[in-house]
Amino acid sequence: MTLFGLHMPARLFTDPSAKREALARTLASIDSVLAEPIEDCLLRAPSGEPCLEAKTPLDLEREAGLPGGHIFHHDLSWPYGEEGEEGGHGARPAQWGVETAHERVLLCGAGARRGGGVSGIPGHNAAMAVLGRT
Repeated sequence: MTLFGLHMPARLFTDPSAKREALARTLASIDSVLAEPIEDCLLRAPSGEPCLEAKTPLDLEREAGLPGGHIFHHDLSWPYGEEGEEGGHGARPAQWGVETAHERVLLCGAGARRGGGVSGIPGHNAAMAVLGRT
């Protein structure tokens, strides 16, 4: 079983006990909707520990190169820009939520302002931004 439970800020994992605490709380949350504890169903290593792998944001940053462990590459935000927040480049205002400080670079992946995740919306918006420049 693979569980991507939630993203927690990397700053919470500077204390070595934080990973154990997060895992214990995650298992308790899973247990709250099961008829029996999930740990009773897990294979045990010879040491008696459950065969369970948990990754913190710091682990993901170190092992997979994800900044702060974010699968979306930065903190998630509201899908709309606040007043004065999205600047675009030079005389071109930000319209599609994919603009960056570099005129020829658009953010069209999971961390884009509008859409994000695996929706495909940022790719559409980047294409629209390019088409609007011609």
